[in-house]
Amino acid sequence: MQPDVIGKLGNSTIQHGKYNDRIYLMKLAPEDAPSLPERLKRKAGECGYTKIFAKVPAGCARPFLDQGFAPEAEVPHFYKGRESAVMLSCFLSPWRRRSTTTGRNERVMRACHRRRADATELDRPPGATLRRCRPGDAATMAEVYATVFPTYPFPINDPAYLRETMASHVVYFGVWLESGLVALSSAEMDADARNAEMTDFATLPDYRGRGLATLLLEAMEAAMHDREMATAYTIARAPSFGMNITFARMGYRFAGRLINNTNIAGRFEDMNVWYKHLAERER
Repeated sequence: MQPDVIGKLGNSTIQHGKYNDRIYLMKLAPEDAPSLPERLKRKAGECGYTKIFAKVPAGCARPFLDQGFAPEAEVPHFYKGRESAVMLSCFLSPWRRRSTTTGRNERVMRACHRRRADATELDRPPGATLRRCRPGDAATMAEVYATVFPTYPFPINDPAYLRETMASHVVYFGVWLESGLVALSSAEMDADARNAEMTDFATLPDYRGRGLATLLLEAMEAAMHDREMATAYTIARAPSFGMNITFARMGYRFAGRLINNTNIAGRFEDMNVWYKHLAERER
């Protein structure tokens, strides 16, 4: 199945397609707010999608709430370190609003609470090199992503996509050992809003359990802080102990859960939203 496509509805940016069976309002143009919720619902109905997911400034949320959207998460100071982002969803099919991993999700959160105080400084494995990825790394990066993620919401297994995003708004970091590239992550920047999504974490199976995701996250935070990004956030698979614990231990706060939001590895998964204000690095 083809990945979802990114396009425009009015002046706003959306991603949509049958892969995630949804429309994702990625960036709202404020002038679209009064009419966009109804237009999104109409387009979703025409395409047969079962969910609409919208990330909007808190001050623009009312038209969405009036059209039956429900808040699932909220990130304070998301836009330029000031206005909150509200993540709202409109479910267009009964199955889409019912989580199938509620019990595991809660076990993950209990583990996060227990481990939050366990944060320790990690050393790089002997011989490891951690650096920003370059365009010449794209083919190797795509191989790692294809190995870790048989399916993914974005075509990160395509070297051309990696080079394109690298040239525009995404900073990728990698860990190299003697065997080659073994772990990756990315920071997807919204320079206007001064926030960055910490995402696309992938570690080859033989190298898991060594704290490489934490090392990558530390490097990305430092890079985003240097670029004056105010807020870092992530949307992590809710049933995943490893990634949620990583963000909890690094001081990220839980902002909410998105039910049946994303198709990963061939099935829909709930996603946890975590955030951190990068000025906190200085405290």
